[in-house]
Amino acid sequence: MIRPPRLRSLRNKLALLFFGITAAAFAVIYFYVVPQLRSNLEDRKLDDLNRSAAAARPTLERLMGRRAITAGELDRRVRAVADSTGARVTLLGVQQSISARPTRPVRFFVITDSREEREVPGNEELTDRAVTSRHLQRGIGSLGGDQLGQIAQPLTYRGRIDWVALYSDSLEDVSETVTFIRERVLAATGVALLVALVGGYLVAQALARRVGRLEQGARLMAEGRFVEPLPVDSRDELGELTRAFNEMQQRLRQVDVARKEFIATASHELRTPIFSLAGFVELLQDEDLDEDTRREFIETMSEQVARLQKLSVDLLDLSRIDAGSMELHHEPVDLSELARSVLGEFRPALAEHRTRVEIALPSEGLEAACDRERVAQIMRILLDNALRHTPEGTQVTVSADRQNGAAELTVADSGPGLSDGSRAHVFERFYTGDAARGAGLGLAIAQELAERMEGRITLSSRPGSTAFTLRLPALGADGGISAP
Repeated sequence: MIRPPRLRSLRNKLALLFFGITAAAFAVIYFYVVPQLRSNLEDRKLDDLNRSAAAARPTLERLMGRRAITAGELDRRVRAVADSTGARVTLLGVQQSISARPTRPVRFFVITDSREEREVPGNEELTDRAVTSRHLQRGIGSLGGDQLGQIAQPLTYRGRIDWVALYSDSLEDVSETVTFIRERVLAATGVALLVALVGGYLVAQALARRVGRLEQGARLMAEGRFVEPLPVDSRDELGELTRAFNEMQQRLRQVDVARKEFIATASHELRTPIFSLAGFVELLQDEDLDEDTRREFIETMSEQVARLQKLSVDLLDLSRIDAGSMELHHEPVDLSELARSVLGEFRPALAEHRTRVEIALPSEGLEAACDRERVAQIMRILLDNALRHTPEGTQVTVSADRQNGAAELTVADSGPGLSDGSRAHVFERFYTGDAARGAGLGLAIAQELAERMEGRITLSSRPGSTAFTLRLPALGADGGISAP
């Protein structure tokens, strides 16, 4: 399958993102960590020189007090100090003392050096700072192109600074260490960038493939075609998205099947009474009909008209609920009084169905916070459902009670009960266990109305008993509302 250019772009972008992150990480190491490492190594070497100079200071200051010391003896002692410190020691004499408030800069001359070389390390700026501040100073110098870590230590005799000991140690090992690490970082950077580019490309390709499956599935769904469930091969965000896509497709497929079944059922519901009415109209046009037959035809036509009216009202209610245009007026409603009123409306239907009605309503009012007309509509749906789906002579019980802070109104029948499959779908729109007995909209409407009044309808069914219970927020003695 040819992937859209957009997915190829996604793949390339992800690969370049991995490459960029890796490059940025190694750039930080190369341009910040490595120079910081050099600075730390130099500081450590200077710290070592500092400690060595502090330890050797008493020895050198004692040599200043010995005026009869020979040059050879002084050279030998300075070399001994150099051997003990591991650094090159240059002894400088101060030509002018700072205690005399000089009018010209301090000048230095070499007294002796621990190495017998013609070129002697120096650092006038460092030694001048040491004499001026009368404290040890540290810095970086050079000799013959090589960098040196240097310590300038002023030496005092009778309160005057006459000598300065300059300790020098090569930083070549620091440079070698930093160069070694820099080369290894560069090599590691190259390998890491290659791995990041290849690995990022492969990962991005896998992600793009999974996104492509989702896109292709979405396109087919947009065309009205459903696909097999996509494989969920991970537990990451894309895996969860794929799982959600599969669930969405399954529900849309169920809705599509229900929609087709509803269209077929609604067509049947509409076609049957319309054809029936058309036939009776033709028969009524016959002038030879006797009065009793004419009356029978008119009664049958009235039943078909009522059937059409119920279906149109159900469809209108569903559309208003979905559009959010159905207004509900919450007020205190006496459920016992409301139940008796609705039962009064059903007396003819109950008598025709030869249904025995048992009423278990409390004598004192059981008030709920709800919309009176919508609760009456729900009860009509439940009573109509009990009569429509039970044999003649089935007993129906209407009861009301307060349970756990909720007002409950129950319509139960002693019919055959519902199957396990029906119980799971009874509140779904367009679902009906018997398409010949309705479009399957009543209970769906009743549940929608109950939920919009902050309540719900529950079902309890077993062989020989089916009960639908409407639970609504009850009003307490103080007028407060309890959640169902």
